[in-house]
Amino acid sequence: MGELKYEPLFETKRAKGRIIYRLFATSLFCGILLIWIYRLCSIPKPGENGRYGWIGMLGAELWFGFYWFLTQSLRWNRVYRQAFRERLLQRYENELPRVDVFVCTADPSIEPPIMVINTVLSVMAYNYPPEKLSVYLSDDAGSELTFYTLLEASRFAKHWLPYCKKFNVEPRSPAAYFASLPAPDQSGADFSETKRLYKDMANKIDVVCKAGRVSDQAKLEYKGFSKWNSYSSKKNHAAILQILIDSRDEGAKDFDGVKLPTLVYVAREKRLQHFHNFKAGAMNALISNGPVILNVDCDMYSNNSNSIQDALCFFMDEERSHEIAFVQFPQSFENTTKNAVYGSRRVIDEVELHGADGYGGPLYTGSGCFQRRDTLYGREFSKEARIDLKSSCPREEGRKHARVGRKTRKISKFHIGLKYGCSVENILTGLTTKCKGWKSVYYRPKMKAFLGVAATTLDQLLVQHKRWSEGDLNIFFSKYSPVWYGLGKLNPGLVLGYLHYCFWSPNCFATLYYSIVPSLYLLKGISLFPQVSSKWFLPFAYVIIAELTYSFAEFLWSGGTVLGWWNEQRIWLYKRTSSYIFAFLDTMLKLFGSSNTTFIVTPKVTDEDVLLRYKQETMEFGSASPMLTILSTLAMLNLFCLMGLVKKLIVTRELGLKYVFETMALQILLCGVLVFVNLPLYNAVFFRKDKGKIPSSTAVQSLVFALSVCTCIAYL
Repeated sequence: MGELKYEPLFETKRAKGRIIYRLFATSLFCGILLIWIYRLCSIPKPGENGRYGWIGMLGAELWFGFYWFLTQSLRWNRVYRQAFRERLLQRYENELPRVDVFVCTADPSIEPPIMVINTVLSVMAYNYPPEKLSVYLSDDAGSELTFYTLLEASRFAKHWLPYCKKFNVEPRSPAAYFASLPAPDQSGADFSETKRLYKDMANKIDVVCKAGRVSDQAKLEYKGFSKWNSYSSKKNHAAILQILIDSRDEGAKDFDGVKLPTLVYVAREKRLQHFHNFKAGAMNALISNGPVILNVDCDMYSNNSNSIQDALCFFMDEERSHEIAFVQFPQSFENTTKNAVYGSRRVIDEVELHGADGYGGPLYTGSGCFQRRDTLYGREFSKEARIDLKSSCPREEGRKHARVGRKTRKISKFHIGLKYGCSVENILTGLTTKCKGWKSVYYRPKMKAFLGVAATTLDQLLVQHKRWSEGDLNIFFSKYSPVWYGLGKLNPGLVLGYLHYCFWSPNCFATLYYSIVPSLYLLKGISLFPQVSSKWFLPFAYVIIAELTYSFAEFLWSGGTVLGWWNEQRIWLYKRTSSYIFAFLDTMLKLFGSSNTTFIVTPKVTDEDVLLRYKQETMEFGSASPMLTILSTLAMLNLFCLMGLVKKLIVTRELGLKYVFETMALQILLCGVLVFVNLPLYNAVFFRKDKGKIPSSTAVQSLVFALSVCTCIAYL
């Protein structure tokens, strides 16, 4: 017999139309260069009107051009992956490695326990040998409510897992599954019984959560509650390890007699006198002996029961897997509205991460990521020393839980695992891993692998992006900067891709300048752009039209809508003129020792009225904050500037219509767009009566400040 033909477990394809796009991008870059040349050659002389405003425009446009160049690194070399799990099972069905799943939760008051255990149940129900699957719930609050919820879930799992496999259920989060079925499909004895059991469990959990404590009767039923005492709190508690299901036990079987995966509750030790390093510290306290690790956020349930098999295709290919450290799946959201009123990750997931994959791998985005355990321990890549992921020695596996137990009884003081000192520890960890010679893979299957919960208010979104952009900028200024740490170790295209995210927050200055100064100069009747009849008007017109057209086409190609693209532009502006400002300032304060790293968990609990407005795609401005004050003030300032121009044109006739549109057409366009994009905000200030409107105090502050500035400018 001849040798068996090698069949790859995955394939990689380059994106189509790359040459056409590169020609387009080159032409756009030529337009940007012409704009820079015009700015440099046309600076008003000292003493002339608009000199300082002109110099500021040059600075802003230099930054916009530079940042646009960074974005191109994620579009020039996109690749797409396809996994062949049938070949994986044919080749390794009896030699699949152990997989440990880490589900992380931090606070039951803002991350409802019922949501957490739906995620846990969904990953327990993977199409994977149960004796090789272990699920750990990391409860950083050390809450007996979360433990009680997991205990109830472990009992319900004996019914849920066989039901999923018998009827090939998707998704395998009970709440998502029952909500997704149309009424005609909600029939049958098995379905009715399973749904009844789920409702019973959910009702028990709801009663306990509303009471804020576990009843004494429930505590008597399970000895594990003895680990809690009256002094325990979410910031000060002993280490707790409870193995609720141990797949090694003969009794660990579902009601069909099939083994159940291991299920473990873990709360690391936390003391007030020790800094606990947030999620990174919790993850490091969990690192176990499974050769493959999956970590998911508690709101990110599994939507595809074959995701483990898909990921292993990239880890177990005989010829191409030896250099892959982690496989990143997209972070998708089940509650995103049709037009994504608060923006979306659509372009990041559909375009940019594929572009990063073309240069050696996507960023580790913090959830939905499969990793080789050895790479988290800091192992350097070596072509000679390949890692064999096939099933390890049973004796070694049998000692795993004891080791994890000993580790969780200490406060983690080592730096093996996720890196510390940054609010986006995942991005930093992925960067340092790739600097050790490893690569990563981005895989986006047709059926989404994970579904989570997106922000449902503007405040949630801005706080979230403040944390992300602050963490990314911290990386740039750290010793692990992609420039001085990654250069020479990473593909130059990937270095530029990292800088694209590291420089999110510095975008605030150029955007703020463009949002304020041209409108104020418009009010004064001073032009900052070339006249319509000038040849220099053409590069400005070409860059504006070409960039907006491409952005629009890219968003639609990614599955978005026309209104969704417009919402995306609004959120782009809001992030750059609010959360990015505070992210940049906090980073600078931290560099000078005046601020510490903070980690704010986004609430997953939403008021019913807020949720209704979110589903109706009505923006929620309700919470007063400095960021909202800035947004409101900028919107009012541009409205007053436009109104002031209209007054001069129509009422007082101080300016001629033809002259204004000849000399200041682009300024009028810019100011008009800024007013138009803020229509939801004006509605929230002047017309809305619901609780989602802009608070009166914020509205008054913004109106007074914007009107004062415009009045001063008009009469100077």
